[in-house]
Amino acid sequence: MTISLTEQTVAVPPEWAPQKAIWTAWPADPDEWDGDLTAPRRDVAALVRALSPANTVRLLVNGAEAEASARAALGTDAEIVQATYGDIWLRDTGPVFARSPAGYIALRFKTNGWGGKFDLAADHMVGADIARLAGAPVRQFDFVLEGGAIDHDGEGTVLATRQTLLNENRNGWTETEAGAALAVALGAKKIVWIDEGLMGDHTDGHVDNIARFVAPARVVCQAPAGADDPNAAVLDAIAARLEAATDAQGRKLDIIRIPGPGRVLDTSGEIAPASHMNFLIANGVVAVPVYGAATQGAALDALRAVFPNREVIGLSAHGVLAGGGSFHCITREEPA
Repeated sequence: MTISLTEQTVAVPPEWAPQKAIWTAWPADPDEWDGDLTAPRRDVAALVRALSPANTVRLLVNGAEAEASARAALGTDAEIVQATYGDIWLRDTGPVFARSPAGYIALRFKTNGWGGKFDLAADHMVGADIARLAGAPVRQFDFVLEGGAIDHDGEGTVLATRQTLLNENRNGWTETEAGAALAVALGAKKIVWIDEGLMGDHTDGHVDNIARFVAPARVVCQAPAGADDPNAAVLDAIAARLEAATDAQGRKLDIIRIPGPGRVLDTSGEIAPASHMNFLIANGVVAVPVYGAATQGAALDALRAVFPNREVIGLSAHGVLAGGGSFHCITREEPA
C-alpha cells in the first residue's frame, strides 16, 4: 500500500529508541563476495546471535541454499524470511521507518547502486518487500537516498557528507536542494555537513562510517589510531567540523572521540574503510565492528562509557568488510 505525499510531516526516531525488530540479510550470492560466502556468513551469524537475546531479528534469505545454511547456522536465533535482494546492505536499500499521524510508515527512495558502481536489479525491490512484511504503508520519493548517508538525532538534526549527498552520481543537489528534500521526506530541520568520509569507501563517504548521534546533541567520531592512520587528516577534519556545529535546537554538539582502528587492509592489500563507527544500536546491545587493531580495547571501553545501559559487544567484521561495509550497513531497525 502506498500513501499520499500530501500527508503530514513525518519524524524519524533515533536509533536508541525502543525497537520492534532488526532486519538483516544472509549473504547469498558468491559473485558478490569473491566466491566465498563463509567469512561474511560467519560475521552475520555472530551479529544475529549477539542481538537475539534482547531483540527480534528478521533475517532475509534469498533462495533454498541460503535458507538452509542460515537455519543450520542460527536455528531459532532469527526469524528467517524468504525474500529477493541483490546484496545484504539493507541500511541503504531497505526502507526508513518513520512516525506519521497515522502510525509508522516506510519511507522508500530510489537506489542507483551507490552512484552506478554496484547496481543490482533486486536491490530496487527489497525495500518494498521489507515494508510489506512489516505491514507498514509506503511513502515513495523520486530521488536517490541511501540510509547510511544520513544519521538522525530524533529531533530533526541530520548528519551527512557533501561527498555523498551532493555527489553528481546521486541527485546532483546543492546544499539548499538537499535540505529541502530531506525536510519533506524525513522531517529534517537542519543538516550538519561534513565534507568527506573514509578512504576506500565504496559508498562515496557515508556518514554512518564516520560520525554517529548517540543522544540529542551528542556525537561520537574517531581519532587517528597512530602516525600511519591513512585517514588521520580526514578524522581530525570531521571532529573540527562537528565541534563548530550546532543542532536544530541551536545547541552546540558534545563531541566524543574514540580511537579508530587505523590502517586495515583488504585481501588485495588496499586500504579498507574499516571503522568502529559502523556500530548498531539495538535493544540492550550495541554491536561494534572490530578488526584486531591495537586500539580495539580502548575503543570498546570508550563506547561502554557512552552506552552505560547497553552491553557493548565487539564482533569481528573482516568478513563483512570484504563487501565494503559492516554491521550498521547490513541492518535496518523497525521502531516499536
